[in-house]
Amino acid sequence: MAGEVAKSVVPTRYWHRLDDQRVQCELCPRYCRIKEGQRGLCFVRACQGGEIVLTTYGRSSGFCIDPIEKKPLNHFLPGTAVLSFGTAGCNLNCRYCQNWDMTKSREMDTLADEADPETIARAAESLGCRSVAFTYNDPIIFMEYAVDVAEACRAHGIKTVAVTSGYICAEPRAEFFRSMDAANVDLKAFTDDFYLRLCSGHLRPVLDTLEYLVRETDVWLELTTLLIPGENDSEGDLDAMTRWVVEHLGPDVPLHFTAFHPDYKMLDYSTTPASTLTRARAIARQNGMRYVYTGNVHDEDGGSTYCHHCGQRLIGRDWYVVTDWNLIESGCCNRCGEACAGVFGARPGSWGSRRLPVNMRDFARAPSA
Repeated sequence: MAGEVAKSVVPTRYWHRLDDQRVQCELCPRYCRIKEGQRGLCFVRACQGGEIVLTTYGRSSGFCIDPIEKKPLNHFLPGTAVLSFGTAGCNLNCRYCQNWDMTKSREMDTLADEADPETIARAAESLGCRSVAFTYNDPIIFMEYAVDVAEACRAHGIKTVAVTSGYICAEPRAEFFRSMDAANVDLKAFTDDFYLRLCSGHLRPVLDTLEYLVRETDVWLELTTLLIPGENDSEGDLDAMTRWVVEHLGPDVPLHFTAFHPDYKMLDYSTTPASTLTRARAIARQNGMRYVYTGNVHDEDGGSTYCHHCGQRLIGRDWYVVTDWNLIESGCCNRCGEACAGVFGARPGSWGSRRLPVNMRDFARAPSA
């Protein structure tokens, strides 16, 4: 990192020593028990000197500017640019991971870029980004770095976004989300069998995180479910999941149904048909969800936002490009005056669908004398 040496290894708080010379990590419900020199399943948290440390503070697999809709977030500052980055590793083991080159990486060479929190915040401000997103891999596993970046961003008036699976324990969950302004949580399926077989995890902790976010925080929340043919796309599963969302989270939480493509260890599965996404969206809307979207397919109707009262198209989207804007400054429909849930500006941003790599060395401070 130009101008400053990255910390790389920093102490963490959520762990305790066991009686058998092992240390138990208590960041997430995996509760990894590891000996000196070993790493947890996430790869980035390790036992050094008899305690759990984060080994990747200040290091990243790369920085770029994305449209906020790519996270996906459709109700959080639409049309604006977000400075995005991730690290390496993950605390789930999804057999179909679409970012497996980063989440499953065990090579530190993956983390070729470096930046301290202040540099990231300054870069976002200079580049005209309204927010910074922790994405590509789950920020929960590098929460110390993410929280420090979020605090630096807040001082510059920059929002922060967590793209996460929500697989985290209660105490660190409160600290982590206290620093976030928005989150897209990956609700992978609605059965524990799916989580256990395909992700080596459990459903309940994710549901707990979702309920916590709605009941205890002001974090703007959206959900994503990647529909995998034959695994989590049955009418019964979709009906149960969307009914639960309405009952426990409310009808205003947006849900994105996205298309699976064969990847990682599930190359023998078929790509999700567009008709499956349309059917899932219809089920969710029938169950009372007001904002349901289709993703990873070209579907302007399924990507647009509609007033739940009068049916007017409030925000038109063609892929990641905002094509219509029918909200007044207060975030209400300009036809009937009904409020649209979300975080909106007076006008949408104009970033469009561009993806722009960023070199953090351009924003690092020169070394002090």
